[in-house]
Amino acid sequence: MKTLLIILSVLTGILGGEYNAKILSVAEQDSILNVAEAGGRYRLEKENEEKIFRRSEVADWYIVDTMKHSRKRLGKGVSELANERVRDAQMSPNGRYVAFVIGNNLYIHKCDFGTEVAVTKDENRDIINGVADWLYEEEFGVTALFAWSPDSKRLAYVRLDETEVPDFSWDVYGETQYPTQEHLRYPKAGCQNAKASVCVYDIATKGILTLKDLTNERVNDVYIPRLRWYDNERVFVQRVNRDQTLMEVFDCNAKSTVATPWYREESKQYFMDYSLFDEWIWLSDGRVVVLSEQNGWRQAFLYANNGFKVRALTPEGMDVTALYAVNEKTQTLYYQAATTPATRDIYCVSLKPTSGSSVKGREVKLTDKEGMWSARFNKEANKAVFCYQSFGTPNTYTLCKVEGGKVKVERVLEDNAEVAEAWQANGLPEPELIKIEVRGERLEARELEAMLLITNEGVNELTNEGRPLVVMHYSGPQSQRVLNRWRKRFEYALVEAGYAVLIVDPRGSDCKGRAWRNETYMNLGVKEAEDLIAAANWAAQRPDIDGNKMAILGWSYGGYQTLMTMSQANHPFKAGIAIAPVTDWRLYDSAYTERYMRRPQVNDRGYNQASLLDRAADLTGKVLIIHGTGDDNVHVQHTMQYIAKLVEADKDFEMQLYPDDNHHLRRGNNAKHMHNKILKFLQNNL
Repeated sequence: MKTLLIILSVLTGILGGEYNAKILSVAEQDSILNVAEAGGRYRLEKENEEKIFRRSEVADWYIVDTMKHSRKRLGKGVSELANERVRDAQMSPNGRYVAFVIGNNLYIHKCDFGTEVAVTKDENRDIINGVADWLYEEEFGVTALFAWSPDSKRLAYVRLDETEVPDFSWDVYGETQYPTQEHLRYPKAGCQNAKASVCVYDIATKGILTLKDLTNERVNDVYIPRLRWYDNERVFVQRVNRDQTLMEVFDCNAKSTVATPWYREESKQYFMDYSLFDEWIWLSDGRVVVLSEQNGWRQAFLYANNGFKVRALTPEGMDVTALYAVNEKTQTLYYQAATTPATRDIYCVSLKPTSGSSVKGREVKLTDKEGMWSARFNKEANKAVFCYQSFGTPNTYTLCKVEGGKVKVERVLEDNAEVAEAWQANGLPEPELIKIEVRGERLEARELEAMLLITNEGVNELTNEGRPLVVMHYSGPQSQRVLNRWRKRFEYALVEAGYAVLIVDPRGSDCKGRAWRNETYMNLGVKEAEDLIAAANWAAQRPDIDGNKMAILGWSYGGYQTLMTMSQANHPFKAGIAIAPVTDWRLYDSAYTERYMRRPQVNDRGYNQASLLDRAADLTGKVLIIHGTGDDNVHVQHTMQYIAKLVEADKDFEMQLYPDDNHHLRRGNNAKHMHNKILKFLQNNL
C-alpha cells in the first residue's frame, strides 16, 4: 500500500479538472447544426450567476438590442424590482418578448418598447408562479414551469401553492457571533405537498385563465411537472398522481380552458416514470411518437392524433433511453437505446409498417464501437452531431450527414486528444465489465452488472495476499454506475493507492427492463444489501483480492445503502463510508420517496423495514459518516437521529461534518479534505 502524504496525484488531477473532457454544449451543437434560435434583433445575456439549489440560479439578465447596440437589465422596468435578480428568462418564439421570474412572480419584457408588465402579483411568498419549488426542481428535474405558445400570444405556467407545506429549517453557522437560520418548504413522505394548477396569460387582454379539470376537490393532490404547446391554442399538460402510479396527458384548450384526456397509463404494481414524457415527439400531422414502459420495456410507440395507439416502433428486450428526432420526409425515427445495460447505441426505424424506406420497418443500428453514443439532430433530422465516449476514450464529437440507415462523417469537431494523452500517462487500468451470477436460496439465478478496477500487479509478491477491495455503489432505483463511459473519479485514486475497486449495480438499477427496475418497489434497501454482499463475496474468491480486507462506500442513497448493508448479519465488510446518508425514508422528500415506497400511511411495514434507525444495534464494522450541515436535500437531521441510535446501542463510529455545506460538499477545501479523510480511514481500517 502506498504511503498517503497529503493527496494522491490522480486525485489532484481529478479535483483540478485535468481529466475533464471538453463537452460541446447544446447551444454549440445547435450552432454547428444551424438550428436557429428565437431572437433575431434581440438576444439574452446573463451575468453573475448564483446558485439557489441543485439546478436553479438567480442572475443579472440583460436584453441586447443588436440594431441599436443597447443593453438593458431585465427587471428595471418595474420600479419595485430595480435591484432584484432574475430566474429563468425565456425569449418568446417571435423574439419580441421575454418572460422571466423575480421572487415568485412572472413578468414580461416587451422588447420593442423596453417596458415590463407583471403577469402575476401574488404578495404571498408561498405562492410560486412559473418556477419550480424545491421539490419539483429536485425530483422532477425542472426549474422553469412556464412555456410560450408558438405565436407568442400566450404564456402557460404552473402555479404552486405551498401554504400548507411544512417548513424545515437549519442553522447557518457562518462566522458571526450568533448563527442564523435557513427556511425551506420541504414536504416529507406522507406530508402535505404544494397544490398545483395551470394558468394561461393572454398578452393582448392581460387576462389569466385557469385550465379546468386538472385539479378539483376529487383530484387535488397531484403533480404537474410538464407543459408543452402543440399549436397556438392547445397545450398538452402532464399530470401524475401522488403515488406516481398513474400518468395522464391532457389536451388543453387555452381559450375554453377545457382539458381533454389524451393519454393515460396506470400500473398497480410499478411506479410510472414521468420523465419519459420529455422524449415524446409531436409530428406535423398530429401523430405522436410516445416513449412508454407499457409492455415491460421502454419502447417507442406511434400514436394517432386522436390519442389511439397505432403500433410499437421498437422491439421488446431492449430499453430505449432517448428519442432524438423524426425525419418526416423519409418517415424515419432516430433514437438511443441500451444495447447492453452498460452501453448506448444510436438506432433508426421507419414509421412505416412495411417497406418504403431504407430502414424497411426494422430497427437499424447506426453506431459500431462499444461504449456510450449520443446525438443531437437538426430540425430536418438529416444532420447530427454524434458523441462517442468509453472507458479509454473521452468525448469525441463528429458532424454527420444522416440518411435513413446510413451515416457519413463530415468532420471531427472535438476529440479531446490531449485529455486522453494526459490520462494514459498515469498507466492506470481500464475497468473490466463483469456479470456476477447470484443464486439465492429461494430465488432464481440473477446477474448483477459490475466493473472491476485492479492493477496488473495482482497478488502482493511479499505477502502473497491480494489487494484490499472497496465496493463503490449508488444502488438507488433507476440508477446506474456501471457504464462504459469516460468517468475519471475517486475510484481511480483508490486504485493508485493500492486498492481494488468493484462498482456494482444491484436490483432496481436501470436498463434491464421494467420488472428489474421495480424489484425493490415498496421495499427499499433489503434486496440491494443482498446483492452487494453477494458481489463482495464473489470478489473475495479471486486470488488477486484479499477477502479479509473489504470496505464499502456510497453517497446519498449509496450512503444509506452502505449502512443498510453493514447492518446485515452476514456482511463481509470491515469498514464502510456513508456520505450524506438517508437514515429513515419518513425524513426524506415526498416525491422521490413515494415514487418507490408510496406513502407511509399505506406502506408502514415497508418504511419500518427500510429504516436504519431501527437497525443501529445491528451495525458491525468500522464506520465513517460524512455530512454537510447545510444539506437542503438529505438533511443533517438524518445523521443526527442515526448517531443518537448508535450511541444508545453503544456502537463506535467516526463522523466528519462540513459546516454550512450542501449535499455535494464542494465548498472551499471540503472536497479535498473529504477525499483525504476517506483515504486515511481506509488505510487505518483495512
